[in-house]
Parts: sequence; structure tokens; C-alpha cells
Amino acid sequence: MNTLKAPHGRKPKLAVFDVEGVLIPKNRLFFDVARSLSAIHLVKVLFFGFFYELGALPLRKALTRIFRVMKGAPVDLLYEKLEHLPVAPDAAEVFASLKEMGCKTALVSSGLPTFLVEKLASKVGADYAVGVEVGIESRVLTGELWGDVTESNGKFLVLKELMDDEEVQAADCVVVADDRNNASIFLKDALKIGFDPDFVIRVKADFVVGGALSKILPVVNGTRDTKTQVPTNDFLREFTHGSGIFIPILALLFGVPIIAVFIASVLGVYSVSELARIEGKNAPFFSAMTRHAASQSELCQFAAAPVYFGVGILLTLVLIPAPANYGAIAIFCLGDSAASLLGGTLTKKPLPFNRAKTLEGSLGGFFFAFLAGAVFVAPWAAVLGAAVGMLVEFLPLPVNDNLLIPLCAGLALMFLV
Repeated sequence: MNTLKAPHGRKPKLAVFDVEGVLIPKNRLFFDVARSLSAIHLVKVLFFGFFYELGALPLRKALTRIFRVMKGAPVDLLYEKLEHLPVAPDAAEVFASLKEMGCKTALVSSGLPTFLVEKLASKVGADYAVGVEVGIESRVLTGELWGDVTESNGKFLVLKELMDDEEVQAADCVVVADDRNNASIFLKDALKIGFDPDFVIRVKADFVVGGALSKILPVVNGTRDTKTQVPTNDFLREFTHGSGIFIPILALLFGVPIIAVFIASVLGVYSVSELARIEGKNAPFFSAMTRHAASQSELCQFAAAPVYFGVGILLTLVLIPAPANYGAIAIFCLGDSAASLLGGTLTKKPLPFNRAKTLEGSLGGFFFAFLAGAVFVAPWAAVLGAAVGMLVEFLPLPVNDNLLIPLCAGLALMFLV
């Protein structure tokens, strides 16, 4: 275990930020560059990226293959694509605030070339920039790469070097990251903030925030309130989520096949509209809904949560027999949205094993999930189905809970009714 010990209670002197998924959309740069080269380049990059996400390829091997695919790409093309990527709108404000606190800032990326990280650092006002070192000849990529950050323990080595340069210890540091590549820099004594994190970081983080990057500032300066009002976009998103309880009613009225086709069609149209939106083209209704319901970080990339939501409901509807499928969808839609709303308004005290969830939110979600499930199945079955659904909701699992909750609740109800 990597531990750099230091006394507690110090004001932060060094804040380290992951880049992709925190400041810019995740994986978007490679996608845009490969698409500009050719369809074959794009397919190859997506192929290696897919196997990396599955865990079948370690980071260094995946990056080695991706940069070989992009061999011959002009450096200017990478600069151009970076310039068109949306950066967290409040990033400059956050870095300026940290500077006012007397805190140095660093961007550390395990995927982007250093010259791009340096460009981004100059844009947001960061003091340090570290990325992957890549071969360049005559201003085109040679396909070679090296550097500590691509190793399994690489970011820890980079952080240690930064700490030595600034003469600080772990308790002087803040680390902001979103995925498992940053687990090595989530040091025991540092302030660890997960930003829209994956399941690994949710467990390791001291705090979890999402949406606007500026939400990390109250955590850093110790002014974070334990209660808060639900933002309008969060309320709209959860209201839309909860309205999915009407899908079982529609399926009873019109039949499962018709509603399944309808859901699949909506998912297709939504996906096309999102691809258009991130290219700067607005589609009627869907783009407007995304702008009003998505978080700030989701607006910078393809907002995938509605896709997971729709697919979870669709699979439950067609794979689980009635009435278990209806009860599971109701449990998922009302219980999950209630857990999110209540968890955000009653308290900000997170569960120790999942910093993105609260006990109050999960208990409230269980109560409303039971009420919703009891409309379609016997009360005793609704209790057990709600318990399964909320168990999945607050566990830090690697699969999106919008997929797992309805399916797991449906499987439980299938054996009870």
C-alpha cells in the first residue's frame, strides 16, 4: 500500500487533478482524433479502448496500441481537437480560488500527451502539467510512448516527485480524480475527492462530489454544508426518473411488445440527438431536456445515464415475466429517485463503503420502493424486492446501477410471485 504519512489538520498546499473525466470529457480526444484520420483508425481505437474498459488490457498496453494506431497523426490535429473539447466551465474559477488559498495545483494525466496537458494547464491556470511522453518527428506522432504515468504505480511516483519539489507531505495534499487509474494517489493522509467517480474511487474517497467542479471548494476549505437544497436540474432528472413508474401501467394497457418497441425507439432517437448535441447541433426536445436535467459535467459529454435507465427498464420488461417485471420497474424508478433526492436534502454524511450514498437516502428509497412495488405485487414480495433493489443501489458495484437495480429486483420478485 502506498502511504506518505504527515500530520493532520494542515491547510492544503498542493492539489492534484486527474484530467479526463474531471476537466474534459473522458476518452473524447482519442475518439475525435481517430475519427478525423479514418473509419479504420476509429474502429481500432474503439476496439482497444473497449478491452481496456473491460480490464482485459492494462493501461500501458492499451495506450501503446492506441498511439501506434495514431502513428503519423499531425501534432496540430491533436491541438485542434483539444481546443474544441469542452473544459469544465468553472475550472479557471476553481484553480484561481485554490491559488488564493496558497495552494499549488497540478494536472496529471495517464492518457494525454504532456504537450496537451501543458496546453490545458495554461488555460485553467494550473502550476504543473504531467502526461504521457510521446515520440514526435517533423510534428507528427511516431507511435512511441513512455513515462511513469502509464505504469500501474506511475501516478504515485509523479505525486511523490511533486511533493518533493514543493516540500510538502501527504496531509498537505488534495487529490481530485474519477477512476481507478488514480487509486495509487489516493493516499491515506491526503484529502481524497472523487468527482463523478467509478466504484473503486467511491470506496477510497473521503468525499464524493458531482456536477460542477466548483463543488470541491467547500470540501477543500472545510465549509461544506451537511444539508443542501436539491438543484433544479437534479430535481428534474429525478422527477423524470421517477415518472418511469408509469411504464408498467402503459404496458398493462397496450402490451409489453408495443411499449418495448417504443422504449427502444426513444433510446435510438435520444442517442442520435446526444451525438448531435456534442457536435454543437441541437435536436428538438431531447437536447432541451438534457440541458435542463443533466449535470454540468454531463453537459460536456454524451449524457449516458438516460441510456442505462432505458436499457435497464427495457431488459427487465422483456426478460422478466409479469407481474415481477412491473413491480421491479416500479421499485427501481420510484425507489432510486427517492434515494437520490432524500440523500441530498436530509444529510451529506456518506456511507463508509460508498461515499456517493447516504444511509438516510437508502432508507427513504427503500420505503418509496416498497410503496411502488406494492401496487403490482403482494406487500410481502414488495418488501423483499425493495430490499434487493436498495441493496444494489447503495453497494459500490462496477456495473451501472440503472441496469442492475431493475434486473436484480426483477429476478428476486420472479421467484416470489
